[in-house]
Amino acid sequence: MCADILNLASELQKLEKNGIDYIHIDVMDGHFVPNLMLSPQLADQTRMVCNLPYDYHLMVDRPENIIPTLRLHPGDIVSIHAESTVHLQRAAAMIKASGATAAVALNPATPLEFLRDILPDIGMVLIMTVNPGFSGQKLVPQTLLKIERCRAMLDSLGFTDISIQTDGNCSFENIPKMLKAGADNFVVGSSSLFDPAYTIKTAAEKLRALDLSENI
Repeated sequence: MCADILNLASELQKLEKNGIDYIHIDVMDGHFVPNLMLSPQLADQTRMVCNLPYDYHLMVDRPENIIPTLRLHPGDIVSIHAESTVHLQRAAAMIKASGATAAVALNPATPLEFLRDILPDIGMVLIMTVNPGFSGQKLVPQTLLKIERCRAMLDSLGFTDISIQTDGNCSFENIPKMLKAGADNFVVGSSSLFDPAYTIKTAAEKLRALDLSENI
């Protein structure tokens, strides 16, 4: 979403060259969020120039209609919003059947309790630290405590292997706070990796200098 769409091939190659671990792809339908963004077809075409695993974030109504259009590879992740479907378990099962890791995303005001009965079917929780739809937003402060409570909930229920991803204002300043709260996977966009004050190379170096987990 934050990359230069007119030079997408070279942007992806720069990300791969500079040690980024996943390509986070925002798929938006203009209904679930008030924005339109990358189509599954375009994302699939970029596989010709990028060998990294893809991390699809489906900000769409009824994601079970979109999942079959994704050409998923081993190592890919697909996040579906708990708020977007009444068939959350079915959608997660579809992702698992494809060989990818299923994840559930929660908007800032969505309670963690929505996760309890889906935990056996997922490998990651995506905590939205801004309201989804647009880059460049400020962190919703209470989401830091939500990350903490999510980690505690997962561990108390025996799901210590489920990772927590954060998406929204993952800046050089906020990532250490998110890590301390319990996140281990960060979607880096306009506030860090694509900050115009840096090149992708220098921004990636600055992220690595934070000495965090490997999942940037």
